[in-house]
Amino acid sequence: MSQTKDYRVSHLDALEAESIFVMREVMAEFERPVLLFSGGKDSIVMLRLAEKAFAPGRIPFPVMHVDTGHNFAEVLEYRDRRVATLGLNLVVASVQEAIDTGLVRELPDGTRNRIQTPVLLAAVEKYRFDALFGGARRDEEKARAKERMFSFRDEFGQWDPKNQRPELWSLYNGKHHPGESIRVFPLSNWTELDVWHYIAKEKIELPSIYYAHDREVVERSGMFYAVNEFIQLRDGETSEVRRVRYRTVGDASQTAAVLSEADTVEKVIDEVAATRITERGATRGDDKVSEAAMEDRKREGYF
Repeated sequence: MSQTKDYRVSHLDALEAESIFVMREVMAEFERPVLLFSGGKDSIVMLRLAEKAFAPGRIPFPVMHVDTGHNFAEVLEYRDRRVATLGLNLVVASVQEAIDTGLVRELPDGTRNRIQTPVLLAAVEKYRFDALFGGARRDEEKARAKERMFSFRDEFGQWDPKNQRPELWSLYNGKHHPGESIRVFPLSNWTELDVWHYIAKEKIELPSIYYAHDREVVERSGMFYAVNEFIQLRDGETSEVRRVRYRTVGDASQTAAVLSEADTVEKVIDEVAATRITERGATRGDDKVSEAAMEDRKREGYF
């Protein structure tokens, strides 16, 4: 008697298949999709999934970076190199340009995360993007957990958490009127640990700051910020060189590092597995403004 073969797939394979299905579904339903690509680990994983989804052809949509002008140099270098390697069309929505033209006003504290939203919405309107792939995951933050795979945005780019469409049996409703758009989150069911396991499995290169390295930092409210042109020492503060790495790489004026000796993918996986606080909670100063900081920004049109 012949034995029945075991066709079970791994957890990572199932996540990958779901994300690829979502990307292909978007291409079937929408006219002008775009992938938000910052050079961060989640958008890097999305780019790999897009490669697989449409192989052997090229990725059939552009990538867009909402550039605050407060970027880590290592991340920008990686972004440009990756885009060139894949032959992608990169759209850069510049916050600095928006400040110069009067679209937004620089905040008194010099941070730019909150003023990304009008810049993003202006780019969506200019290029008529109707679907935006974002790398958000439900384990990142409370407001992220309220969204589904397809997140409807009205003609003003705003999100209403009470106005969400059911996604029974993995059926996604992309219907929208001109001016409206859908934010699509293929990594919704992934965790930070899943992302790192996938990076290890696929041998994906990341910007070097994701791994432990020595950097001059200053401690503020229990978080370690790199001393650079965007973060200067205040009266009474002193800096020191510490062994750190970044769990997320957003605006350099708001993103902190964590103390770490994890200088390989395997060590990072062990570290993340033992961590009990999300990467945004541990490293993003802008999310500590209030409990509803992220939700307030998403209602305004944020990623």
